[in-house]
Amino acid sequence: MEPIDIEKKIQFNKDHFIPNILYASPKVKIPLICMEPGQEIPPHGGHSIGIFYVIEGKGIFTLNDQKIDMKKNMIFVAPEGASRGMKCVERMVVLAISLG
Repeated sequence: MEPIDIEKKIQFNKDHFIPNILYASPKVKIPLICMEPGQEIPPHGGHSIGIFYVIEGKGIFTLNDQKIDMKKNMIFVAPEGASRGMKCVERMVVLAISLG
């Protein structure tokens, strides 16, 4: 597999959030999440472990009932079965990895 240049994959949609799937296999999924302010992924149950690395921007990460500020260079881990979601506050790029 060729390396992925994340900068070339960053795409924003002003109307609604659309993930850019960089890689997918039966056990691993890697979406690039590019969000405009106000866009969100509502909290939802996770059937896998989710790892989220904030490349740029700011937002609010929801893990179960906890709300946590997101900012550049932070990593969030959502254990299997935990509810997770995010809301963009400042144009945001997040690399997500779903394992399991």
